Amino acid sequence: MLKHIGKHAEKRIVLVFRQIPGDEHMCLVLYSDMLPQLVHDEVMKVLESPVGQNAKELADALHRHTMSNGANCLETIHKMGLLKKVNTNQVIITPNAKSNVRLDELNNILNEMDKGEEAIKKMADLDKNAGMTGKREPREVGRNPASRSNVAESTNVAIGDVLTDDQLAAQRVAQAAKMKLEAQQMLAEAARLEAEAATLNPTSDGTTKTTKAKATKKKQTA
Repeated sequence: MLKHIGKHAEKRIVLVFRQIPGDEHMCLVLYSDMLPQLVHDEVMKVLESPVGQNAKELADALHRHTMSNGANCLETIHKMGLLKKVNTNQVIITPNAKSNVRLDELNNILNEMDKGEEAIKKMADLDKNAGMTGKREPREVGRNPASRSNVAESTNVAIGDVLTDDQLAAQRVAQAAKMKLEAQQMLAEAARLEAEAATLNPTSDGTTKTTKAKATKKKQTA
């Protein structure tokens, strides 16, 4: 299974940029069968390497690669005009012979995953900063978007300070992840305490040996 490979108009391509910044419905590809032999061999060497397969964008790995002739790989394919700009909805990603997905659909999935990871990181940063100052400025959330401009004007708060729906959604995702982690930790602690109690004084009916001894003594003195 290989990342960064696919087809466009039935031609094999190497995906260099998933999305062009500011023009997200477009991507940059190389038509692998049309590459000069030297460039083809160098690109495939990078693509198949651990560095290439772990790279979010193949362009990052190509930029760090020096070709056998001493030239930078990404700069070379750019100067030779080998990079082609095509619509993401026309590119089919084929990691293996049995699976394929349209690039625009794949981009949507990966971008949503990135939002979740970014939200968790932002929440961690906010918690860290709050710990340093001892408090966090209160901020109203959840208000109807139509009323936000009025709120900003009446309280002299800049529009940028009011959380957007995307920010609220990201915050909820991060909060949910944090709560799940805390719940798992609490369950683990509860299990540890139960195991410790059973080791200290195990009985079949849930009472301790000390309690049973006191009850027996009380019967004997009665």
